[in-house]
Amino acid sequence: MADNVKSLAKNRKATFEYFIEDKYEAGIVLVGTEVKSIRQGMMNIKDSYAEVKNGEVFVNNMHISPYEKGNIFNVEPLRPRKLLLNKREIRKLIGLTTLKGYSLIPLSVYLKNGLVKVELAVAKGKKNYDKRNDIAKKDAERRMRRGNE
Repeated sequence: MADNVKSLAKNRKATFEYFIEDKYEAGIVLVGTEVKSIRQGMMNIKDSYAEVKNGEVFVNNMHISPYEKGNIFNVEPLRPRKLLLNKREIRKLIGLTTLKGYSLIPLSVYLKNGLVKVELAVAKGKKNYDKRNDIAKKDAERRMRRGNE
């Protein structure tokens, strides 16, 4: 990422649960005091996912806590939020997500030049034996590093 980027939230389990095929950068439509709450790091993208509806991409289950110094303009924490992508990118995502097993997962949320951006990944779910293989590889690498020290 560039030097004008500040990471706000990461989905650490995404690489464990999914094979990442492709990544996209998208803007996100926020209202009210959501940006202030995000800047304070009061958000969670662990269980969130994105879907395409009527030619638009929405992210669901992205929890943004209400701003504590906010007022009546605070909105529901788990509401669906629209993602801003080019029409060409949306058409490509529609084609990819109609394939069996592919889904759209937000990997991270960050500030880029003062704007809140979402890194969206086209991902395919891993089976249990894939996860066990990943754990075994990490364990073997860890043992190799300990043996060298």
